[in-house]
Amino acid sequence: MAYCTRLLLNQGSKGVVGQNVHFRMFHLTLNGFARSVLMSKFDQDSFMPYEKLASNLEIVKKRLNRPLTLAEKVLYSHLDQPSTQKIERGESYLRLRPDRVAMQDATAQMAMLQFISSGLAKVAVPSTIHCDHLIEAQVGGDKDLARAKDINKEVYNFLSTASAKYGVGFWKPGSGIIHQIILENYAFPGVLLIGTDSHTPNGGGLGGLCIGVGGADAVDVMADIPWELKCPKVIGVNLTGKLSGWTSSKDVILKVAGILTVKGGTGAIVEYFGPGVDSISCTGMGTICNMGAEIGATTSVFPYNQRMHDYLVATGRKDIAVLANDYKHLLTGDQGAQYDQVINLNLDELEPHINGPFTPDLAHPISEVGKQAKKHGWPLDIKVGLIGSCTNSSYEDMGRAASIAKQALKRGLKSKTQFTVTPGSEQIRATIERDGFAQVFDEFGGLVLANACGPCIGQWDRKDVKKGEKNTIVSSYNRNFTGRNDANPATHAFVTSPELVTALALAGTLDFDPRRDSLTAANGEKFKLDPPSGDELPSMGFDPGQDTYQPPPKEGSSVRVDVDPKSQRLQLLSPFDKWDGNDLSEMAILIKVKGKCTTDHISAAGPWLKYRGHLDNISNNMFIGAINSDNNEEIGRASCRERV
Repeated sequence: MAYCTRLLLNQGSKGVVGQNVHFRMFHLTLNGFARSVLMSKFDQDSFMPYEKLASNLEIVKKRLNRPLTLAEKVLYSHLDQPSTQKIERGESYLRLRPDRVAMQDATAQMAMLQFISSGLAKVAVPSTIHCDHLIEAQVGGDKDLARAKDINKEVYNFLSTASAKYGVGFWKPGSGIIHQIILENYAFPGVLLIGTDSHTPNGGGLGGLCIGVGGADAVDVMADIPWELKCPKVIGVNLTGKLSGWTSSKDVILKVAGILTVKGGTGAIVEYFGPGVDSISCTGMGTICNMGAEIGATTSVFPYNQRMHDYLVATGRKDIAVLANDYKHLLTGDQGAQYDQVINLNLDELEPHINGPFTPDLAHPISEVGKQAKKHGWPLDIKVGLIGSCTNSSYEDMGRAASIAKQALKRGLKSKTQFTVTPGSEQIRATIERDGFAQVFDEFGGLVLANACGPCIGQWDRKDVKKGEKNTIVSSYNRNFTGRNDANPATHAFVTSPELVTALALAGTLDFDPRRDSLTAANGEKFKLDPPSGDELPSMGFDPGQDTYQPPPKEGSSVRVDVDPKSQRLQLLSPFDKWDGNDLSEMAILIKVKGKCTTDHISAAGPWLKYRGHLDNISNNMFIGAINSDNNEEIGRASCRERV
């Protein structure tokens, strides 16, 4: 490429001919470079797809003849048949070719059982399994991890051997949460990735379309079948101003959730744009995209920028960053692109938010939440503060929370509540331990949990309150539906940023606003907290920690995958009878639900996760959290009475 640039500079009177030669040579060189850059260091046979995506995009742009949003560019460049596919937002169905698949260990069980029944020898696209959902938080990271490995041995062995046999990368228990691992290793600008978890959109923080799907969709893609998606609408969020003080990236999505509600993003991709984008870190963009699942969005995405470039370099992917710079036209929206809806948000005016209880779209500025709590009778005393999870466990998040804890320790104070810390990955755990954050949290009174989902998905053996006891918890998680974290319907769960969780845990009460309220130091002096601070990326680089990745062997056909016929956790699938060519008719409606119906309501996590690989057993969990439209009762409660 350097030679081509010199040629252009020296072309003199050659004019257009020289320019055309330069253009062709430049693209030949660029395309050759693209074909040599790996999608990840773990996929030695899979290369960056930019050349093909750019070619597909040109076909689509000529057909549509209009400016395209970033979401459209990434999506339409992955069309199976870009020259003939009908493209109409909100109407047509797209047949797509995703670049890769990711599965967490709960949903991966059924997905791999389905793939086994396909009879195929190997997955068709790069795929990974991440062991993060089956580790229950009890006493602390090491002991909880050891216990999980013991009680889930059968499932982990199945996933490990099935991965080896069918060419799937396997991240062992203790590796970290699927979405953090993807951001650190697999997401890249322009990727189309599907994952068997609601919060897969986290990868949008690196400029890709990462979409949560069911296991059957993942199996289709692994079996080389085009994936179908109703062509989404595009909601634009225009960010102006910049983040500062106590306001963080989490407040952006908390505010947007209050505007759109839990269903306002349904059938749409949320695309962030505008000058305010550049004030948000790459991992901060991931936070915003992650929680976009709570507004029902198909996914969320940010345009490629320098913050993403820096994160790619910091995580050992400089070649991808360099290549992305050359394909920026593919990774940013066109000037004049039209959105189906536009939300304008001035970050200079955005207040820190706390959302809840019982729903993530009940938004409150920090200045108002105390008044609302008193008005509605929500408990003001905070029992537990919880930071981390897939939404907020980056190095920056941990640093900003630690900066608040350090101020408290300097004045002789500790957390007034129970305080837990969930590292998002082994890399984050090792890095915050090396850089002293873990010690700060320990001195603050915190308990570092395993690198796993833990309390965020209900994997929490909570002992401090009885079921039915009214109480308040505050977390940096993404969801706070009734009973989500601890299976207690009386727990009032609020979500906010990690730094605000830390400040609230220090104060011990929900009506504390660190911007205006004072605390009392151990010596009796009044003081106010300084705004949080933290480095976006570690100055000494990331510490990878322990190696927890199992690559698939080059040849896995001889690997044996065993499933005990008497197992209560795994069950091989029997094929359906061959279709007779006739549509089913006059089928009975078994249940009609009303109100909120998220994946939590359809098939709750927590204790039910252990049955995700057993079709008969997990079926007993279907819709038990949903509301029956006939009697307005929770289906599970009515079922319990009927069984009694």
